[in-house]
Amino acid sequence: MHLLTFLPLLYCVGILTLAYTQTSNFTSSATSAGKVCILQNSFEPGFIAEGDYMIAGIFPLHYNQEMPDLNCTYKPPAVKCNGFDPRAFRWAQTMRLAVEEVNQNLELLPNYTLGYKIFDSCAYPLTGQRAAIAVLNGMNEDDSPMCSGASPLLAVIGESGSAQSIVVSRILQPFRIPMISYFSSCACFTDRTKYPTFFRVIPNDDYQVKAIAQLLVRFNWTWVGVVRGDHEYGRFAVQGLMRELQGTSVCVAYQEMIPLLYNQQRALKIMQVMRSSLARVVVVFSAEGEMTPFLRDYMKQNITGIQWVASEAWVTASVFTGKEYYPYLGGTIGFGIRKGYIARLSNYLETVNPQRYPNNMLVKELWEALYGCSPSLSSASQLPPCSGQESPLKQHSAYLNTSSPRVAYNVYKAVYAIAHSLHNLLMCQPGSGPFKNQSCAQSDNVLPWQLQYYLQEVKFIIAGEEVNFDLKGDSIPYYDIINWQRGTSGNIEFVNVGLFDGTKPAGEELVIQEDMIMWAGDQMSVCSASCLPGSRKAVRRGEPVCCFDCVPCDNGKISNQTNAIECTFCPEDFWSNKDRTACISKKVEFLAYDSLGIALTVISVVGACLTIVVLAVFFYHRNTAIVRINNSELSFFILFALTLCFLCSLVFIGEPTFWSCMLRHTVFSITFSLCISCILGKTLVVLAAFTATRPGENIMKWLGPKQQRAIIFSCTLVQVVICGAWLIDAHPYPSRNTKYERSKIILECSVGSSLAFWCVLGYIGLQACLCFVLAFLARKLPGNFNEAKFITFSMLIFCAVWLAFIPAYISSPGNYADAVESFAILASSFGLLFCLFAPKCYIILLKPEKNTKQHLMGKEKK
Repeated sequence: MHLLTFLPLLYCVGILTLAYTQTSNFTSSATSAGKVCILQNSFEPGFIAEGDYMIAGIFPLHYNQEMPDLNCTYKPPAVKCNGFDPRAFRWAQTMRLAVEEVNQNLELLPNYTLGYKIFDSCAYPLTGQRAAIAVLNGMNEDDSPMCSGASPLLAVIGESGSAQSIVVSRILQPFRIPMISYFSSCACFTDRTKYPTFFRVIPNDDYQVKAIAQLLVRFNWTWVGVVRGDHEYGRFAVQGLMRELQGTSVCVAYQEMIPLLYNQQRALKIMQVMRSSLARVVVVFSAEGEMTPFLRDYMKQNITGIQWVASEAWVTASVFTGKEYYPYLGGTIGFGIRKGYIARLSNYLETVNPQRYPNNMLVKELWEALYGCSPSLSSASQLPPCSGQESPLKQHSAYLNTSSPRVAYNVYKAVYAIAHSLHNLLMCQPGSGPFKNQSCAQSDNVLPWQLQYYLQEVKFIIAGEEVNFDLKGDSIPYYDIINWQRGTSGNIEFVNVGLFDGTKPAGEELVIQEDMIMWAGDQMSVCSASCLPGSRKAVRRGEPVCCFDCVPCDNGKISNQTNAIECTFCPEDFWSNKDRTACISKKVEFLAYDSLGIALTVISVVGACLTIVVLAVFFYHRNTAIVRINNSELSFFILFALTLCFLCSLVFIGEPTFWSCMLRHTVFSITFSLCISCILGKTLVVLAAFTATRPGENIMKWLGPKQQRAIIFSCTLVQVVICGAWLIDAHPYPSRNTKYERSKIILECSVGSSLAFWCVLGYIGLQACLCFVLAFLARKLPGNFNEAKFITFSMLIFCAVWLAFIPAYISSPGNYADAVESFAILASSFGLLFCLFAPKCYIILLKPEKNTKQHLMGKEKK
């Protein structure tokens, strides 16, 4: 059996259940004839008109409620609605106008008329539920107190709030009555399993939260607060926003909820959070009814500097346009429903007055709200009676401004959507439309579920805009971007500064004219200031990613963008600049001809020149006793070797090349080995000369000139062999040292083989030690001029210099290592030169009288 057969029964059960559990509107009384449903409270529509086909409208004509005392000891009174809303009243009048236009249209529903019933939901789910049940009754509850049959209702236009729409939709579902909402944008309605009969002419909130997320990212508001109403609209909107913000730079500082039944203490706590937070941008998903008392308390707290981002539910609310709101709400930006144009709306609203509707309480409340006076002399109102000369109050002057209707335009489109769908249904041809395999509906038996199918496929153009629904009952996603700016009279005006078109490709939906926007104040809304180039973000432990510290990049790393997550390494031959924002070529260092290089060069040349001078002195005085007694040939060899030692330090100065690296240590080692070999030969000669004076000893025959040359040649040859093997196996080569100091490239000569390098130095050290020991043994031999003493001193200085050289060389960076080695060469060379030859030159040049064999041998007569 068809479901519609049981509709009267289902309806009666619903009425009785609701009456028992909610408002006790009905009671059952026993009579002789049986039990009868009797109305206990009346819930009359605000406006009613008869027609061939009935539709209903549910509007939040009041935005506040007083809940009855439910102590269950007496019959509770009805919910009292307070705070008349002229804006919602205009929506209701727009529905009436649209119905009249359809009825007057000869091409749309010819020979048929639409009727309507309009109810007040008081912006509250409980009264919205009562209104939904009331629309299911006949034209008047007093005329039809009994559940006698199915409702003649075909469709419902409503509700505004998503929480109320959820209740109304669920009540209408068993009867398969379609519902078109003009202001419920909750994403939850896309679930067709839960809301199969729900349609809407306002975009889905998924698009709104996407638009808000793009707005936050666009203006770099990375630290924002979120406030929502206590209903499905607010909950789903916040969930959607959090989903959209994932992967972006925006973080939510706090989430607060305005109670559905306004609680001032709770509201003050929310305001305290807003006042203390660093978030200067607050996104609000709430309805006008909840925001009105909240903003009144907000202004009393004198909180300013907040950049409000409003949802479409209150961004165009005329109740907030008074000049007293501007210091606190000026600069608000949000996404409003697309505005339209209704030609006759202004004239139609002017006809709604107490003279035409003397008994309509809603019209009376409208007049009191608009003009601040009572239109009825017999009214119990405390307002003064109207004189007819009053002008509209500024806070409600927007009621008569019909130049850019938004929600009212949605209501207008909803009526026409029903009219076009019903027209298509009545004009149905067999085999076409949604019922290709069924016969078309009869004009006297049109059922709501049939209209629902035609609503799914309806498509028409109104005021230049195409209207249709997708498979989920949603309409085309389109928003105007609204900015609250000061008007000429000081009140708030809604200025269109851009748009969001959800049909465009990703990234192109948002179009904003930034130069037209007026802001609330400081646009910085961040938990942490942006990290400038040269630093990176370091997230604080236990805090959102938007809260971070800025840490300078390490040496050798840079960041050239704001809020860099990581610093990047510079290439190998580059280094970070002082600000860590760019990579620059590393400074190349070597022992160049700068101040240090020039000083070493001068010292080297001076040393070589002194040695040549000494050589010239010795050559000139070669026949004197002091030159001859000290073995002039060996002295000339030593001076020649010392000259080479002084000059070899020059190889360490300048940019290392292949040949300079090959020559540095080899020339140094061979020349020093030659020098020490000559000194060793001289030490042996001195030692042999004095010991040969003892009877029976003939050592000098083994230390003649040939033997001395052989000793020098042999000792030097060993060093030459070591150097040759070094050059053949692993020769020194120029290298770029970037490890010691990463900010520089140090050009140096790598020794190639460390073993060979230390063997070379070790061999020179061995020669020096042997020479020192032999000279030390001969230190007390007789004579005024004991050469062994000076050799001992020279070897002490030589060994001291090179022992100090080893740790200094190892610990010196880059070009300073070359300078240390060059200094060691020069110091040891000067030590040998002065210790060995300064005393002789002193006698030759200054004390020539002592330059005799007798004096030198200590045999001079006293």
